[in-house]
Amino acid sequence: MAARSLEIGPTGIRAARTIEILRTERGLSQRQLASRVAALGHPMSNSVLSRIERTQRRCDSDDLVIIAEALHISASVLLGRSPSGCTARTCRDT
Repeated sequence: MAARSLEIGPTGIRAARTIEILRTERGLSQRQLASRVAALGHPMSNSVLSRIERTQRRCDSDDLVIIAEALHISASVLLGRSPSGCTARTCRDT
């Protein structure tokens, strides 16, 4: 079986950037967000979060959903597909 490409596509890049934007807008360090994610039952170190934000690691669907929950937003916001029109720059905590 051939190795799967690790290239991150445009949606993955957008999600990574949105995670970073929302995290910084909320005044959270990578360590703080990783702690929130871990508290929700999905162990994640700040170095893993850093690699996701720098697009050096793919953000799988489990990561995406739990990071969104930790940021108090819908996962669709991280994908840039929110039906409410909420974007990284306009989304507020719910």
